[in-house]
Amino acid sequence: MSKILVAYFSASGVTEGVAKKLANAVGGDIFEILPVIPYSHADLDWKNPNSRSSLEMKDASSRPQIAGRVEDIGSYNAVFLGFPIWWYIAPTIINTFLEEYNFADKKIIPFATAGSCEMGETNAHLAPSCPDAILVEGKRFLPDVTVEELKEWAKGKLE
Repeated sequence: MSKILVAYFSASGVTEGVAKKLANAVGGDIFEILPVIPYSHADLDWKNPNSRSSLEMKDASSRPQIAGRVEDIGSYNAVFLGFPIWWYIAPTIINTFLEEYNFADKKIIPFATAGSCEMGETNAHLAPSCPDAILVEGKRFLPDVTVEELKEWAKGKLE
């Protein structure tokens, strides 16, 4: 039987809600990816080209530091990795997370939240950060997704 982790970064709480439903759906452990320096409302202002999030997303090498670590990451076979979509890809803090662990031969299954855009080129931007992992195609969800819908989707990803 697979041991499953649901790791997520949530800037406004939307991704957190989906992550908790997903953890319930798959019977997985949950880990919140928290930045060492929390994002303020001003930091998340995507309309401001000088906001923290805008500057991080303009710099592909940006790696915001993460507070805390997953204990015994090696015990997990699959990691559902959640985040909001920023500029059509995952926030760079997700690359930080992937680069902090050895995910060799582990399945990484991205899931995202966004009001209007899909996953875009997310996997292409994440793949260099987890070169030995099995990075599968993810999916974007709306906040009102049900546990049953998540269970059905996850089942197909874990087979």
